[in-house]
Amino acid sequence: MTIDPADLTARLIRCPSVTPEEGGALQLLQELLQNAGFECHRVDRNGTPNLFARWGAKGAARSFGFNGHTDVVPPGDAASWTHPPFSGAEIDGMIWGRGATDMKSGVAAFVAAAVDFVTRTPPEGAIILTITGDEEGPSRDGTRALLDWMATQGEQMSVCLVGEPSNPDRLGEMIKIGRRGSMTLQITTKGVQGHAAYPHRARNPLHALVRLLNDLTTQPLDTGTEHFDPSGLQITTIDCGNPASNVIPEKASATVNIRFNDAHTSVALDAMIRDKAQTISVETGVEFQIRTDVSGESFLTRPGPFVDLVRGVVTEQTGLDPVLSTSGGTSDARFVKDHCPVLEFGLVGHFMHQVDERVPADQVRALSRIYARILERYFE
Repeated sequence: MTIDPADLTARLIRCPSVTPEEGGALQLLQELLQNAGFECHRVDRNGTPNLFARWGAKGAARSFGFNGHTDVVPPGDAASWTHPPFSGAEIDGMIWGRGATDMKSGVAAFVAAAVDFVTRTPPEGAIILTITGDEEGPSRDGTRALLDWMATQGEQMSVCLVGEPSNPDRLGEMIKIGRRGSMTLQITTKGVQGHAAYPHRARNPLHALVRLLNDLTTQPLDTGTEHFDPSGLQITTIDCGNPASNVIPEKASATVNIRFNDAHTSVALDAMIRDKAQTISVETGVEFQIRTDVSGESFLTRPGPFVDLVRGVVTEQTGLDPVLSTSGGTSDARFVKDHCPVLEFGLVGHFMHQVDERVPADQVRALSRIYARILERYFE
């Protein structure tokens, strides 16, 4: 049984699976995989669609996993697109539509590779595919739900490859071996409102807030570690809702986003910021409230046999020596890393989330060949 990954990409694009809608994408994949001998389970949670598929015996000593998502961000104004955003049109070697790059092509590439591999050379072991409809959304009931379900069912991946776009400009340039952690802090200060001409009768929450923000941005969090760039802290908004120039406001707020490397944990960073806020509160009389949301901790799959295998195949297939990187934002690899060693390798990330998102059909086929070769090497 042979599947053309470029054709499958186009068929998936025609499924309007804007988060959290399934749009028919997982149903399409389930039918294809079941026909190829995969055991499939829908693992939907709280209205979020997810698909688990396994070829081979449950509990196999060696199991290779792929992870990806079929949900996409909204297309925006369809009139701005050269071709309709859910057309899946292939024109002059390019496949057009929302999800063409991020990441229906990646899912199509590993599904085609897995089906072709088990058809031609059934391995001694298992291949597990975990595909979610919640990566572009809150990411609470997608890959997390799949991993929770796998734990209750005794399902286990030995290693996992996430098919997110990982290459800056050319296929084969980069493999993601980790990611920085991400956390957002909503900081609110409460003082005493008053006349700007009589500040001694008020307590300015903005002054206390700005002092904290200055403390957080004056010195870098670190200078980087062996595999990570320096951590970054960004103030993304400040507001007090005050339309009057002669009134000291009662409240002020700010949002801070931190992308942190393996020199930190979210718990330690949160405690550091709260300690600074408490010191300023005692000195100024301004109250601080901090709400913290952690998207994920930093993680690293250290170079070793798994990294060497994937890197070797990428070099063999592309002629490039890929950089081992921890750059970029977050992905569902941040959940998989608690289950097994995980890497990310996929297409070039041009056009992600853009109007006129598109991908070269030959690049999708090349990626699928890389995935197939990785499976061959893993099960040799």
